Amino acid sequence: MLRLEKVHKAFDGFLAVNGAELHVEKGQLVAVIGPNGAGKTTLFNLITGQLKADRGRVIFNGEDITKLPTHDICRRGIARSFQLANIFHRLSVFRNIQVSVLSQQRKSNNLFRPAQSMGVNETTRILESVGLQNKADHIAGSLSHGDQRILEIAIALGNQPQMLVLDEPTAGMSPEETARTMLLIKRLADTRGLTILFCEHDMDVVFDAAQSIMVMNYGKTIIQGKPEEVRKSRAVQEAYLGGEEDA
Repeated sequence: MLRLEKVHKAFDGFLAVNGAELHVEKGQLVAVIGPNGAGKTTLFNLITGQLKADRGRVIFNGEDITKLPTHDICRRGIARSFQLANIFHRLSVFRNIQVSVLSQQRKSNNLFRPAQSMGVNETTRILESVGLQNKADHIAGSLSHGDQRILEIAIALGNQPQMLVLDEPTAGMSPEETARTMLLIKRLADTRGLTILFCEHDMDVVFDAAQSIMVMNYGKTIIQGKPEEVRKSRAVQEAYLGGEEDA
């Protein structure tokens, strides 16, 4: 579904991504790991169009999307969450998701009048699928940190994606919130047939959830393989798993 071919991105001469390669099969949960400064978030920004690669190609469903704007990439089926929750803090939980649903349906120009009655069924289905139906009328900014991160995933679902790109989906969560969020992510992959690419600093979460793991350092791909292959890699053991992992 997704393939990165020797992608490069430099900032004032610094190579943040230096020939990175990645492949994601349909229906997989794929993790990207590496230390601070490895280039993971930059890589995600290149995939989703926030940044444009200097060299290399990003291929999605057989189409070169390297130079496409973000909204075109989104409409082709890639939705994104960020390291910090990106939500409408003053709107209700329901309205947050409805904004996304109506945007996907291209009905967002007059969002609440008369559009407030549009997209209700799909918004309700998404609320139920992520377990936020009992908080539909809550103001988004009043939610706990964990629920705000789940809301951001729900907003992404409103775009009817084929692939979710999640940048540290459990960052700042308690162990209980982390377990709940990862169960949700696995369930979404199973029930919706979603392909999920995620970046995570918690190695227990990564090795429990991911079917394939790509390891980055200095903007390069060190290895991509099954969790047991990555765990046995001497380079990974020495450079990453032997110390504290951060994103």
